[in-house]
Amino acid sequence: MPKPMIVCHGGAGHTAKDQPGVDIAADTGWAILSAGGSALAAVLAAVEIMEDDPVLNAGTGGRKRSDGSIQLDAAVATSDGRLGAIMAIEDTPNPIHVAAGLLNEKIHILVGQGARDWADERGYPKATVIGSDSPSANDTVGSVAIDSNGLMAVATSTGGCSGRPRGRVGDTPLWGPGLWIDENIALAATGIGEEITIKMLCHRIAIQTGTLQERLEYGLSLFDPSIEVGLIGLTAQGEGLGLANTGMPWTIRSADQ
Repeated sequence: MPKPMIVCHGGAGHTAKDQPGVDIAADTGWAILSAGGSALAAVLAAVEIMEDDPVLNAGTGGRKRSDGSIQLDAAVATSDGRLGAIMAIEDTPNPIHVAAGLLNEKIHILVGQGARDWADERGYPKATVIGSDSPSANDTVGSVAIDSNGLMAVATSTGGCSGRPRGRVGDTPLWGPGLWIDENIALAATGIGEEITIKMLCHRIAIQTGTLQERLEYGLSLFDPSIEVGLIGLTAQGEGLGLANTGMPWTIRSADQ
């Protein structure tokens, strides 16, 4: 029987002072897994906690664009082949749930006002996101999990980069660079979005061989050390890890940890 596990991170470039929100998120997800719940439910609950934490760059703590607006990105995917992603959505404190609403739809990705219109039609909460004035160029939140049935899930969310133009999208909601999942591995990235995207980071790690640590180390080796990058991952074989070339609050929960 697969061993349930969840790994969460609070973003590359963050420090230990931001660890408490990540720990709470992991504890919330682990409570679901340890009670026999699904990996999908666990990562959604964990990311919701981090979206609600104003010190993290997602949801409530989203960073302001050059015009002062708050536009949020989020994505979720499962190892049985489902994907949902939302990009540049406004007035949505928890975009991860809107992304999850697309998992069983024919359309998997929605952007901007069209995403908010779709959310309105289905009753997803709408509220002004005040956001944060804190300068930020690279942080994200994310979670990966595996449940007792062997299903894996990954969820990511971000408030983007301070001062970037409206409509800018980084790696966080992009299948391939910012997240990846298949029947063997689940991955989520954080860092400088443009650099991660052009490297197609998570997919390149997924097709490597070796231990999870070796694969994550390979991913980090693709970047100059001055480019802040972090990763979390887990495998169907029971490996779970977070690794970064900078500060990155992360944590893991399982029956053993």
